[in-house]
Amino acid sequence: MLKVHTEHRAPKGFPQGFYWGGAIAANQAEGAYLEDGKLMSTADIKSGGFFGGLRRDADYYPTHKAIDFYHRSREDLALFGEAGFNIFRTSINWTRVFPTGEEPQPNEAGLRYYEDMFKEARKNGMELMITISHYETPLALVDKYGGWDNRVFIDFYLKFVETIATRFRGLVKFWLTFNEIGNAAVVPICWDAAGIHPQSEHLTQRMYQAAHHQFVASALATKMIHKIDPEAQVGAMIAYKTVYPFTCKVEDVKAAEAAKRKEFFFSDVQARGYYPAYIWRFFEENSLSVEMEPGDEEVIRDNTVDFITISYYRSRVVSSDYEEPAEKTTNTLEGLVNPYLPKTDWGWSIDPDGLRLALNELYDRYQLPLFVVENGLGAIDKADENGYVDDTYRIDFMAAHVRAMREAAKDGVDLRGYTMWGPIDIVSNGTGQMSKRYGIVYVDLDDQGNGTGRRSKKKSFDWYRQVILSNGEII
Repeated sequence: MLKVHTEHRAPKGFPQGFYWGGAIAANQAEGAYLEDGKLMSTADIKSGGFFGGLRRDADYYPTHKAIDFYHRSREDLALFGEAGFNIFRTSINWTRVFPTGEEPQPNEAGLRYYEDMFKEARKNGMELMITISHYETPLALVDKYGGWDNRVFIDFYLKFVETIATRFRGLVKFWLTFNEIGNAAVVPICWDAAGIHPQSEHLTQRMYQAAHHQFVASALATKMIHKIDPEAQVGAMIAYKTVYPFTCKVEDVKAAEAAKRKEFFFSDVQARGYYPAYIWRFFEENSLSVEMEPGDEEVIRDNTVDFITISYYRSRVVSSDYEEPAEKTTNTLEGLVNPYLPKTDWGWSIDPDGLRLALNELYDRYQLPLFVVENGLGAIDKADENGYVDDTYRIDFMAAHVRAMREAAKDGVDLRGYTMWGPIDIVSNGTGQMSKRYGIVYVDLDDQGNGTGRRSKKKSFDWYRQVILSNGEII
């Protein structure tokens, strides 16, 4: 009889000490866009999400007011603590610390705000995962130097990193260098991710050059943070969409594999420490020339990340021939519609099984700890007179994705945590709307910023609290 090696039995589910919480971005929540010394960031001239245009003369900018997290963070963090969060992911608005990016000394008011807010989160039982650059760059730097394809941004960024890593040593356990770093090479998100206007000339060349500079900056930031705070960990953050071929036609399968590699490129560089061969072929076939300085490759090689985090909202379908008879979405970031999956109010596929596939694929590829740091349902919520929302649809969405994560953990994936996107309703980065709501906490504001700003718990609030208390068993 064969001996059973019990030490190799499959895990039972989420490990003890699993991190449960939520994630927001500074520019989508804080508001107070010119308060206490802060100046304009690239996020502050977006009049309506990705497709609303970059304007300096719009009548209304949703993020200028947002949900006023800047003044109400104590109240909001108390709600997150009540929900049982043991981790909170947010970002630091660069222009609160260095308003133009070129100041010789940081803005103390901005540092004090984040220090107080971080301490409040810790008081409410939460570790901190902080995104250093989450779709916002000092507008003054972009106006003066262009986008991240200009190498000068590396030094400005590292000055910012050194300042915050030193100030928040011991407060922040997990750092993420760039939000969805791969979107530096995606139209139209290149403005958010890299300060490059999506209608620029030589756009693809600029985007991949910007990505290289962010790789170098990320590697140097990882080295710097490890030196300043040896207890802190530094991770990559990538946008991940599980990719399916439209048919089993060989050309479609090859197209899907090519699409996956374009996503993997960014995590490959940060986790493996080198540019893979397939990207050099892509550069050659597309007449791209990424300039590197001596030492860049060594810096990237010697300073890989400690863990990988992903955003996962949906999967996508790829075909070699987009004339195939398939419905298309109005969101150009979605691609072809998968006819086998339900859709959100905004036409995004709902595919929890795709999350399990994603986690297995990423863990098999890198053998690094993983976090799901963005996942949620953007929906049109109808609140009653008390601000209560019966969002059973959100509970169903989250439950399915939590089950998928649990299955991935049983598959052997080293999954460390889950921070749902937008635990409190915030301005959508994609559309600029408040009506595209993700939260388990409702905020009484509409798309024009009208309303009381009152916070109230949705049905999903108590459900998520029970999930957390049970470590993902009650779903």
